[in-house]
Amino acid sequence: MSALIQPATLLLIILLGYLFKRTGILGPKDYRVVQVLEFDIVLPGAIIYSFATNPHELNLLLLSGFSLLAALTPPLLIFVASRHRPVADRAFLMLNGGGFNVGCFCFPMVQAFLGPAALIPAAMFDIGNDIMVAAGTNVMTQTLLHIAPGKTLAEQNAGDEPTLPRIKATDRDAKRLQRRALLRNVIKGFVTSPAFDTYILMVLLMLVNFRFPHWIAQVSQPFSAANAFCSMVMVGMLTDLPGSKSDLRFVGEVMAWRIPCGIIAALAAWFLLPFGPLVRETAVMCCLAPTAIFSTMFTDKVLGNAKLAGFILCITAVVGTLMMAAAHFIIHM
Repeated sequence: MSALIQPATLLLIILLGYLFKRTGILGPKDYRVVQVLEFDIVLPGAIIYSFATNPHELNLLLLSGFSLLAALTPPLLIFVASRHRPVADRAFLMLNGGGFNVGCFCFPMVQAFLGPAALIPAAMFDIGNDIMVAAGTNVMTQTLLHIAPGKTLAEQNAGDEPTLPRIKATDRDAKRLQRRALLRNVIKGFVTSPAFDTYILMVLLMLVNFRFPHWIAQVSQPFSAANAFCSMVMVGMLTDLPGSKSDLRFVGEVMAWRIPCGIIAALAAWFLLPFGPLVRETAVMCCLAPTAIFSTMFTDKVLGNAKLAGFILCITAVVGTLMMAAAHFIIHM
């Protein structure tokens, strides 16, 4: 029972954020202020704190590769399976159907269930996952669906076609410029993500066996402590109950993708990864995590409305908590 206190607290913070918005204490757009604080300052600080206070072994980079594959596969499957759906539907499902909420949700969960030692493999799992959730899924969705970055689908006059119209270059120079523009957009999608940049820097420092001075841990500790609160209260501020049958259908579709894909990834983590029980169980729990907090931000940027994505995060947080508890019970039977 004590292991469920942490996730219950996270859900309570989400509820508080929702109530603050509903009662008018916080405005409907105030979440964007918290969004900037969380993604640009707090989360990078929490990542630095994790690396500054825990030894990260190079062989655990295999976890990063595994999580990258686990986060990459569902959006690609959704892209293929939804090829006859309108572009807005496809974008929503791709942005919310894959990836894991590790830093904000799994860290306290695995610590509650498995102890502080589980934070190390969880952080290594999050490196590969973060490549997708912090930038990769958004870049891939925009590229595959021909969505121009920086504008919502409404601003691009998206209709019922499966992708936005793509202007094909006819001569060699125009094709070269088109390829350069695509490459520039892909690179920009990754480089402009502070969390992704922080992870890459931390991995490079780990590869050269850099020893963090004690003061770095002291400076970054407050950011780490604020991470769960900032992210969950932002989700509460984003969340609105589904307003139509269409919204409910989207929630069901996302769950129909996430739950089976998460269970398959968890089984693969337990039976295929060449690590001890603690590392494998940590990976199992990460695979059962809710949608990534980044999904709300990218859904807002692409579709202009993150409220349903916030609700999906709440639902998957509840389901993920139950699935993690069940997995822990089954493993230790």
